[in-house]
Amino acid sequence: MKFSAMIFVLYGRQAAAFSTRMARTVGVVSRPMATAVDSEATQQQESIAKIPDMDEIVSLCKRRGIIFPSSEIYNGFAGFYDYGPLGAELKKNIKDAWWKNFVTQREDVVGVDSSIIHNPTTWKSSGHLDGFSDPMVDCKETKLRFRADQIFYSPVILEETSERVGYVCVQEGNDETMVKDAKKQAKALLKAKDMKGSKIEAFAFREVVEATEEEMAEIPSPASGKPTLTMPRDFNLMFETRVGAAVDSENIAYLRPETAQGIFINFKNVLGSSRQKIPFGIAQIGKAFRNEITPRNFIFRSREFEQMEVEYFIPPGDDVWPEFHQKWMDDSKDFLVSLGLREDLMGWDVHEGDGLAHYARACTDITFKFPFGEQELMGIAARGNYDLTQHTEGSGKTLDYFDDQTKEKYIPHCIEPSLGVDRLALAIICSAYAEDEIGGEKRNFLKFSPKIAPIKAVVLPLLKNKEALVSTARDIFEKLQARYNVAWDATGAIGRRYRRADEVGVPFCITVDFETIEDDAGVTIRDRDSTEQVRVPLDEVIPYLSKAIDGY
Repeated sequence: MKFSAMIFVLYGRQAAAFSTRMARTVGVVSRPMATAVDSEATQQQESIAKIPDMDEIVSLCKRRGIIFPSSEIYNGFAGFYDYGPLGAELKKNIKDAWWKNFVTQREDVVGVDSSIIHNPTTWKSSGHLDGFSDPMVDCKETKLRFRADQIFYSPVILEETSERVGYVCVQEGNDETMVKDAKKQAKALLKAKDMKGSKIEAFAFREVVEATEEEMAEIPSPASGKPTLTMPRDFNLMFETRVGAAVDSENIAYLRPETAQGIFINFKNVLGSSRQKIPFGIAQIGKAFRNEITPRNFIFRSREFEQMEVEYFIPPGDDVWPEFHQKWMDDSKDFLVSLGLREDLMGWDVHEGDGLAHYARACTDITFKFPFGEQELMGIAARGNYDLTQHTEGSGKTLDYFDDQTKEKYIPHCIEPSLGVDRLALAIICSAYAEDEIGGEKRNFLKFSPKIAPIKAVVLPLLKNKEALVSTARDIFEKLQARYNVAWDATGAIGRRYRRADEVGVPFCITVDFETIEDDAGVTIRDRDSTEQVRVPLDEVIPYLSKAIDGY
């Protein structure tokens, strides 16, 4: 008989005896007790944090109500996603944690919530109207469109003679996938030229945006396999809309492509109403929209997304910004780790030369190794005073600051830590994905940090047909509801209920058994990661969870 099925044969005091043999105790309870499957802690093999493939992530997210394709009943809509019951909670918890860390717990940062649609001149001044674009190429045969900086080409060069016999072209991905796709194309190319079996040099990938016209005449399209790509051209990423009843060029507006400009255009309002003095920051969480040429990799690159940004204003000077920039880099990494991101999957990418925006003093990305490769997760930029200067010129309103101590007037510079909610949610899910083995059975589960777990705890009466068990469990459940998002599960074997909770990342399972109601022995609280259980008195349940979830 499988261990998870053994609970079916237990009843009454016999079940209670089985359920209280081995647990550790906290609070006032001193004798050893355990719930029905406490021995899973002794049977557990060490969990393995793995990097899942994207198919596993997408399947799990849909199956468990984390993320759905948008408009799925109408066959979806590329680049848009809906968050389900668990996803909505996860996303809210991420935003709440960010706001608490960078706004509520700091005296030098305040928040705003600006409109999604600004006066169109905002985007003229910021440079978005003229320069917010990505390089695009079209496949003339298939009519598919690609971002030119997300497809890569390489010459195919014979190892023996150094002769170039053609090109391969692949879409951006991790190194292994790109090389695999390129080898497949190279094999077909050599076969077509009667050179089957010839050895070739290692691929030297470059972005298609760097290709010359002569090279483009030979580079195959990833869609058709033939040289049918157009030359790269710019494509503006802003979504147009219209404001008012008339339909003409005079009422064109744009959905904001970033949240930062809503902060800059409110600089004077915040400065005058909040009594802040430089250095100080303005934070915002909000939706942004970009008409991506090729949205891809699930929620990593979508057309509607949410950003969490701070514009931290500092005095000018080349000797001033480096210290602030480094401090925001350190604080940002610490925050991400506190949410449960795996440090072994995180890295740094320092922008230099052409990779740096023309107005930026510096920019460093925190990267993350997603299943599709290492990509930017968060950027920390020293933006100078470019934005406030542009809006000063565009609006005719002075956006400067008078320093009471130095008696100087200047346009402040700023440090911008910018983080996408959706990308962070994906990184958290990838970090949390784990598997182990308990009693010979494989267990897949999500190791969400308790502070951001969508469901903090699930309350389980040992048997659903015993009124005393159910009544006590409901009382605990309703008290916890006043503080946390918790779940109720009274159906199935206790082991099966544990597994259901594990798969969606519930940190704690609270079981009400016969010892709870007959011996006043409290409940058992099972830890998701270790599967260990402790016996906790009823009046200590909320303080116990508060310490584990909130840290106090």
